[in-house]
Amino acid sequence: MNVVALAGGIGGGKFLRGLVRAVAPGDVTAVVNTGDDIVMHGLAISPDLDSVTYWLGGVFDRERGWGRRDESFRATEELRRFDAEGAWFGLGDLDLATHLYRTRLLGEGLTLSEVTARIATRFEIAARIVPMSDDPVTTRIDAVAQGAELDLHFQEYWVQRGAADGVKGVRFHGAEVARPAPGVLEAIEAADAVVIAPSNPVVSISPILAVPGIRDAVAARRDRVVGVSGILGGAPLAGMADRLMPAVGLEVTAAGAASAYEGLLAAWVIDERDRDLAPRIERDLGVRVAVTDSVMHDDAAAQALARTALAQVTG
Repeated sequence: MNVVALAGGIGGGKFLRGLVRAVAPGDVTAVVNTGDDIVMHGLAISPDLDSVTYWLGGVFDRERGWGRRDESFRATEELRRFDAEGAWFGLGDLDLATHLYRTRLLGEGLTLSEVTARIATRFEIAARIVPMSDDPVTTRIDAVAQGAELDLHFQEYWVQRGAADGVKGVRFHGAEVARPAPGVLEAIEAADAVVIAPSNPVVSISPILAVPGIRDAVAARRDRVVGVSGILGGAPLAGMADRLMPAVGLEVTAAGAASAYEGLLAAWVIDERDRDLAPRIERDLGVRVAVTDSVMHDDAAAQALARTALAQVTG
């Protein structure tokens, strides 16, 4: 069974851990958000690509939810002593090696897709991890702080400023001229199932769908598309989706998350605590709704969730 997953962030990484246990890892293609990418200290950093890689590679820090297990931060601590620009962005020492390696290869002329594949090989990952695009796309937050309007990179909004600012809008700079990474459209076209992971619908999945051609490719396979809600009981389990969804007109519920993918879904998976929303979602969006325990406490729970999702579109 060929499966394509659109993913990003902690929820995406956890879900993919289950997905590669539900189907053969070599049959999985993860199309990953790169709107969070940033250059820091001269290094090319791809947070969502790295998060997915570390989760699939078994080196993630499950308790912290991001970065590598047994990580240290001595380099970042020293940068802060220097009062270096950008030292607010916490780079782990092991993580730093990934960024150094990526930056060197990009400088030699390799594409982000090619570099991502080499990094995945280093972590012995059988699934295929691809960026949504080899072209730069940047998530920008139109924010307001103390009456002043701000144009912030997503990492500035989320990490540096702690998501404390009011949000007026979200933009994906460069998306209109970006091209899907090689193989993305072909993978979607050939997939037996396309799964939208329980990632932030605003800044993890929407940037992927903003790349010309990807939304249309997913829509063309609508009968094979299932999504999993990352909103449970009116709140995200992690992250700041609740602060961003209202800014783009989405209700902070499992129903609101589903509406972000209107016209794309055949089925939607929600948590037991949101069971009462199922009839509304089915009526308003015309999709099948499955209700299950969707909290991914461990790999077994993530595998069960992946199986439930796949069953909605593969019989």
